[in-house]
Amino acid sequence: MAKNNHETEANGINIIGVGTEIKGDIISNGDIRVDGSLAGKLSTKGKVVIGVTGKIRGEINCKNSDVEGYIEGKITVVQLLSLKATSQILGDIVATRLAIEPGCRFTGNCDMNAGTIPNEEKQKDEKEEKSVVRAE
Repeated sequence: MAKNNHETEANGINIIGVGTEIKGDIISNGDIRVDGSLAGKLSTKGKVVIGVTGKIRGEINCKNSDVEGYIEGKITVVQLLSLKATSQILGDIVATRLAIEPGCRFTGNCDMNAGTIPNEEKQKDEKEEKSVVRAE
């Protein structure tokens, strides 16, 4: 049993089933599975799973994602993005880690450096930039 209501809300799983079409933005704290279609932004602090029949046209922001279906738009994943063999991506990817199975189709740009620089390196770089600026 959940300790409080916040834990229950964060662990909730939302499902957009086959044959369901949604037009609009979705914001959630829990995991989301898409087997239908969504035209709009999808933002969650949890995991996004796009099934084989799932289609998303819009921007996706999430913690982790497994993609078996179709995405047209930018996907930003804080941790791991896993593209399965049946997935088709038409748009840009921003992810810390990326796993791609053979057979996946991807057209776009991929950025795996966003927000991954450890603080020590970031501070070192900032100090070097300041010293360079002073020297000029």
